[in-house]
Amino acid sequence: MSEEIMERSEAGVCWITLNRPEKLNAITPKMLDELEMRLRRADMDEEVRCIVVTGAGERAFSAGLDVSLVKGFSGEEAERLSRKGQSVFSSLLSLSKPTIAAVNGYALGGGCELALACDFRIASQNARFGQPEVGLGLLPGWGATVLLPRIVGYARAVELIMTGRIIDAEEAFRIGLVNRVVPAERLADEVRGFASTLVNGPPTALAEAKRLLGSALLCDEALEAEAKTFGSLFCTEEFREGVSAFLEKRRPVFRRPRQA
Repeated sequence: MSEEIMERSEAGVCWITLNRPEKLNAITPKMLDELEMRLRRADMDEEVRCIVVTGAGERAFSAGLDVSLVKGFSGEEAERLSRKGQSVFSSLLSLSKPTIAAVNGYALGGGCELALACDFRIASQNARFGQPEVGLGLLPGWGATVLLPRIVGYARAVELIMTGRIIDAEEAFRIGLVNRVVPAERLADEVRGFASTLVNGPPTALAEAKRLLGSALLCDEALEAEAKTFGSLFCTEEFREGVSAFLEKRRPVFRRPRQA
């Protein structure tokens, strides 16, 4: 296994850490496979009673998909990538163990979607959240069009997705995106304390509560539509301009579509 995802267990808690701090813990297709494997293994481990997902370093939980690796993807490849991310993140909701996202720094795009798929989100005061895919000529492809409106409500979700606005931890708390906001230096200790409550709780009752609540959040038809649309947008001039501008560190120029 690579060192791009690290894992350690302590006191009944499995900590899974995205470990590309120099890339703001951006997620690669290979990391999705490894994350899926580690989550399943932790769920089967009888010694593990809670799973924490976090990012290495202080700058980012995860900046989302590593766009530099997918610039040349076809629509079909992009759709498969969307389905893969949806599958891995949805598995967080279907695990029998409660999950916590410990969010330090940026949680953007797929990083925000990863946090959304966890049962609880505890954020440091320097955390920032957003779905900025629209700036690339895209939309979220790993579940945010389904999960975000169910967590924060339609009005707030449509604003975040259609403007790409990035919000700070306090606003995220006000709109119900995160459960707690704590000082950055206390994030790990606060997560440990919260996790200990879950570790010492009744595992069967917690698993059943998670199963029922998770099934209410997910909608297979909506995820299917998200994946298909994500793939189709990879074939547009808007995506080509958006991703080129991102990689060239300039503002994109989106033009009106030509009339048929």
